[in-house]
Amino acid sequence: MKTRTLRNAISIVLFALATGSAGLALAQETTIDTTRSGRTATTASQVETAFDLPAGKLAAALNAFGMQSGLQMDYPPELVAGRQARAVLGYMTWREALTQLLEESGLEYGVLDSRTVAIRRAAGQARAAGSTVTTSSATHPAPAATNLESVQVTGTRIRGGSSPSPVITIGSEQIQQEGFADLGEVIRSVPQNFSGGQNPGVAAGAAQGGPSNQNITGGSGINLRGLGPDATLTLLNGRRMSYGGFSQAVDISAIPVEAVERLEIVPDGASAIYGSDAVGGVANVILKPDFEGVTVGARYGGASEGGLTTHEYNATAGTTWATGGFIVAGEKISSDPIYSEQRDYAQSMYRPSTLWQGNHLRSGVFSLHQSLGDAVELHLDALRSERDSYTAQAYVDVDYPYNAETKTTLLAPSLDVELPGDWTLTFSAAVGKENSSVAQPTVSRADGVVTANGLVAYRNKSLTYEIGAEGPLLTLPGGEARLATGAGYRYNDFLSPDGNTIDAGGDESSRFAYAELSLPLIGPAQGVGGIERLALTGAVRTEDGDYGRVTTPKLGVIYSPSADLSLKASWGKSFKAPTLFQRYFVRNAVYYPAAAFGAGYPADATALWLSGGNADLRPERARTWSASLAFHPEALTGLEAELTWFSIDYTERVVYPISTTYDVFGNPIYAEFVDYDPSEVVQAEALANASNFYNVVGKPYDASKVVAIIDSRYANAAQQRIKGVDLSGSYRLGLGMGQLTIRGSASWLDSTQALTAAQSPYHLAGTLFNPTRINTRIGAVWQQGGFTASLFGNYKSGVTDTTDGRKGASFTTVDATLHYDTGARDDAWSNLVLELSAQNLLNRAPPFYAVTSLAYAPYDSTNYSAVGRFLSLSVSKHW
Repeated sequence: MKTRTLRNAISIVLFALATGSAGLALAQETTIDTTRSGRTATTASQVETAFDLPAGKLAAALNAFGMQSGLQMDYPPELVAGRQARAVLGYMTWREALTQLLEESGLEYGVLDSRTVAIRRAAGQARAAGSTVTTSSATHPAPAATNLESVQVTGTRIRGGSSPSPVITIGSEQIQQEGFADLGEVIRSVPQNFSGGQNPGVAAGAAQGGPSNQNITGGSGINLRGLGPDATLTLLNGRRMSYGGFSQAVDISAIPVEAVERLEIVPDGASAIYGSDAVGGVANVILKPDFEGVTVGARYGGASEGGLTTHEYNATAGTTWATGGFIVAGEKISSDPIYSEQRDYAQSMYRPSTLWQGNHLRSGVFSLHQSLGDAVELHLDALRSERDSYTAQAYVDVDYPYNAETKTTLLAPSLDVELPGDWTLTFSAAVGKENSSVAQPTVSRADGVVTANGLVAYRNKSLTYEIGAEGPLLTLPGGEARLATGAGYRYNDFLSPDGNTIDAGGDESSRFAYAELSLPLIGPAQGVGGIERLALTGAVRTEDGDYGRVTTPKLGVIYSPSADLSLKASWGKSFKAPTLFQRYFVRNAVYYPAAAFGAGYPADATALWLSGGNADLRPERARTWSASLAFHPEALTGLEAELTWFSIDYTERVVYPISTTYDVFGNPIYAEFVDYDPSEVVQAEALANASNFYNVVGKPYDASKVVAIIDSRYANAAQQRIKGVDLSGSYRLGLGMGQLTIRGSASWLDSTQALTAAQSPYHLAGTLFNPTRINTRIGAVWQQGGFTASLFGNYKSGVTDTTDGRKGASFTTVDATLHYDTGARDDAWSNLVLELSAQNLLNRAPPFYAVTSLAYAPYDSTNYSAVGRFLSLSVSKHW
């Protein structure tokens, strides 16, 4: 048998050499087998090979099969997650081996070309829901497999349902291919996301674009469409995490990336499905449901111009058994800061000033699923992280070294109960906590004397519990009409002590109920001309909280005229409850000379300025629209593309309505916030509601001299209009002995804002410390066996400094990654992975702008990075 196999292999090589490269594909499919009975043609699928594939995780078995057969296996990792493979041992054809491997898995294979075999769901199996196309990943739809065969996709609560909104899926394979070290790097690569808000590279001065543009906790928060980190909802396995800092940002980078199966992002309003915060959209981090064995790894990297020296150590372990499994992952990361003196363009800044924070992170995650009998399954997710971050900010006379310690915990159990008639009842809860302690002493630059030692803390707690049910209602011509419904309770608590005083403190609770309906009107089996598929979706959610009652509906339609095209459209309402910081921040009353706010009053006239929180704030409201066209031709199975248009009408945004003391009197923009000639009773009430009173007039308070009260407390005042276009696509093809994947994504954004109803809208997108108008990432990945090479280019358009009207240059960078996996072997080199990664390979410096203070970095740190070329080397081994 071995002689026969060797003869077949030699025949393939000789035939390929004789016919040249044009005959290589044919040589791989056709061999010449000369036997005593004569000259007989046989196909490659009839060639027998020695296979040794142990039972276990299907993903590992498919990788081993690809190496032993010499074939390229094409499948989304999510498709095989949680599936087990039977052992395959002996001499047989690759078709026989693969058929045995996939037996009872619910999957089948198809031949894409002479080198590539695709794994897909078997006919009659439930098809995964979700988007047809993703952005930069262009990954296939990604169901989460469980023992109860629950298929859930972000953006819908219907099992096996489809979201009418686009869904971006970034799988663990893409994360690995593109050399991302943590989820913070992943989200900063997504064109629909803005890197402002809370991210480690946001430097001093960026808060000119808004108070959330500062990194309090040292983590990374997702900020879709640049609406703010509090307007994007972040989930872990579908459960809410605790807020962080004061702006409600969630540190997504605290989740160990080794445990992540995929990241799903819905860049569309989703409050009808998930409630508050999902205005810009929702991001859901989905952990690997099954992991077999132990993996340990290390990574070392640094910026070529200095700073950000990084040491990382990680370990992941897990196992599965007949009724369940678990995964546990931990990591320890330390990285040095980047100082201004380490970059030529920042040499003039006061020192010491950091351009990138120093960080020390220790985090761990645990995920368990266990069947309790035939109809009940328990899930438990837990997260714990501790982060120390360091920032230095220097001014002409003083320095502010900034040290923050942040601890985050999450515990989220759930119970799925399978009911008769394909209904599922789910009980779930999530308890989260985030504590940030900040030490910010004031240090004299002249003699180093500490004149003040600022101690501030931000403490967030959250509790959510919910009961839900999902199942079929009736059978329609296009399939089952399904309903998801439920109710629950959510509680948040916030406390911000500043030394011996309380800057902000309060809590809020809400009760909610929701329902979602999926109506498949026409399906492919009906053979209706011009309609391959037509489905309607609808959802509604009501939340009754301390901030009032809010009802948010969402309607969608999914239409496929043929198997090659899909059209989706959605309309909905979303909302965001005011943050507890905005509601309960300390209220101040300042007694000013009236001349500080404008002319026209006597020299001894005064005014009362009010600032701080506002307990009467209403929820922010939004109307969202989206429409997308997905192209996935059957004739080109490796091609996928999607074009999306979106629009957001965002009203009653919470802002400080008056951000300056100049030109307030008589200005129609501020008219609704200025009370002229207030009575003594009104003044007394304003003073009574203030926590602190400051007199800068120099004379005792005199109510008869007060000509106006300027109310600059947080208020529902601003309006924003956001619209844009997203384009994404990928193309997979065989190239030589391997496979080439070209993928990319681009986003064009236009956004305007008016602080009050009387103000003319002004541009946000394309201006300093706001999202760029154009953001793209495109590149290619080549794979052969265990070797992977990727090259990606990133482009961000320039932004305009509104103070002088100057537009800065664009920013283009190139990333490259080399990855090699030895695969399963019989020696010490088995399952060893080596990776070399380069970010900003050409060492592009950020575009500059003219700063007003040497305390500020001379570039837009919310859009462009000071890291420069960053090289890293990592190694890991799996047992």
